[in-house]
Amino acid sequence: MRPYELTLAAAATEIRDRRLSPVELVDSVLGRIDRVEPHLGAYVTVAAEQAREAARAAEREIARGRYRGPLHGVPVGLKDLIDVAGTPTTASSRVRDGHRAAADSTVAARLRAAGAVLVGKTHTHEFAYGLTTPQTGNAWDGGRVAGGSSGGSAVAVAAGAATFALGTDTGGSIRVPAALNGVVGLKPTYGLVPRHGVTALSWSLDHVGPITRSVEDAALVLAALAGHDPRDPASVAAPAVDYRPEREPDLTGVRVGVPGNHYVDHVDPQVAAAVHGAVEQLEALGARPVEVEIPMARYLLPTLWGLVAPEATAYHARTLRTVPELYQADVRVLLEAGELIGAVDYLRAQRARTLIREAWARLLAEVDVIAAPTVPTTAVRAGQEAVDWPDGTRESVSDAYVRLCAPANVTGLPALSVPAGQDAAGLPIGLQLLGRPFDERTLLRVGHAFERTQPARALAPVLRARGLRARGL
Repeated sequence: MRPYELTLAAAATEIRDRRLSPVELVDSVLGRIDRVEPHLGAYVTVAAEQAREAARAAEREIARGRYRGPLHGVPVGLKDLIDVAGTPTTASSRVRDGHRAAADSTVAARLRAAGAVLVGKTHTHEFAYGLTTPQTGNAWDGGRVAGGSSGGSAVAVAAGAATFALGTDTGGSIRVPAALNGVVGLKPTYGLVPRHGVTALSWSLDHVGPITRSVEDAALVLAALAGHDPRDPASVAAPAVDYRPEREPDLTGVRVGVPGNHYVDHVDPQVAAAVHGAVEQLEALGARPVEVEIPMARYLLPTLWGLVAPEATAYHARTLRTVPELYQADVRVLLEAGELIGAVDYLRAQRARTLIREAWARLLAEVDVIAAPTVPTTAVRAGQEAVDWPDGTRESVSDAYVRLCAPANVTGLPALSVPAGQDAAGLPIGLQLLGRPFDERTLLRVGHAFERTQPARALAPVLRARGLRARGL
C-alpha cells in the first residue's frame, strides 16, 4: 500500500513506530496531488514547499522522542474559509482576491500544535453558500457534482490527495460531499469546535468538523479540535472526552431510531435500500431498532433558510453593495434575496428553531441515535438544476441535498455520515447518524460498528474525472 492510501489511524501508527517518516507520507500525498489535481480541482492552493519543510521538522522532533500524537506529521487539507497565518483565505471568491490571514484560526492553531502538516487550501462553493462546489469534480465521476460546500475537502480525502481534511457545515456542507464522495464526515455539536478565524456563512448555524476515510480517523481529529475558546461566543466548555471507538463492535442495548417520515419521503430507492440494510446490520450487532416520527418536519427547511439568508446577507452587507459584480451569480442572488427577509420573519425562524430543538430533545430521550440517509440521491450531473421524483415532484438540487441534513443544523445536534455502499452506477451512498448534544462518543461508536461490517474501501478511482480517462492514477 502506498503511503497516500493510508487512513489517518494507520499512518499515525506507522509514524509512531518509525516505520514511515512524515517526509515519506507528505511526499506521497503531494505526488498524488500532482497526478489527480488536474482532473479534480480540489485545491485552491497547494503549499508543497511549506508542507515538506513542516514534514522535515516533524521527522526531527519524532527522532528526538518528541512525538505529539496521532496527527503528528500527517497531511491535512483545510477548506478555504479557515485562516492560516500568512496564507490566503479566498472563500473561493474573487471578492477575497489579495486577502491574506494575519493569524491562525483556532482549529488551524490546534492542528499545528498537534503536528499536522498543511498541504493546501481546498475549494468551497463560494463563501460556502451552495451545495455543489462547481470548481471541483466528484472523485468517482468528475462529470458529477462534488457536493458542497466542502467539496474540495471531501474530494481530496476520497482521492488520496489529503490524509484528512476540515470542512464547515451550515446545512449539510460536511456531510453532503462526504456522502457523495464515499468518505466520512462529522458535524460536531454546535459549540464543541470553535469557529474563531473561520469565515462565517450563518453564525448561528455554522460548524467546523473533520472529513476522513474512517470513523476512527474522525474521532482522532475531533479530539484535537474540541475545546472551549472564548473568542467564539458559541463555544462551550464541554469536558474532555476520549472519542476513539472500541475496536470490537458491540451495540447491545443501543436504541436506533428509524424514521417513518421526512427521511423516507422523496428518497431514491437505492439509497433507501442501502440505509435499510445498514439498520439491519446494526440490529445484527445488538442494536434495537425503534420506529420514530420526525417532529415538525415541514418546518425544518423554512426555518433553516429563514436563519441562513438574513445572517449571510448581514455578513456580506458591505461588499454586496460595493463590489456585487465579483460574486458568482447564484450566490449573489441568494445574498440579495436575504435583504427581503425582515426582522419579524427572522424572529419567527428563531422561535421555530427553539420549538424544533425541544421536540428533538424529547425524541432523543426515547432513542440513542437516529439512522437515516445523508442525502436522498447520489451525485447528480454537473450543471443539473433539479431532481425529478417519480410522483411528478420537482425539487432543486440544493433543496434535495440540504433537506435531510437540515435537522442537525437547526437543532445543533451532532451528525455523522458514513459510506453505506454504492448505487448501480457505482456512486457512493451515505448513511447519516444523528445523536444527542455532546454525545459524539455514542455516534462514533455506532458509526464505527457499522463501518466494520462493510467491505474495505479503496480510494476513489479518479477514472471519469472531468470526462477524462486518467489511467494509472
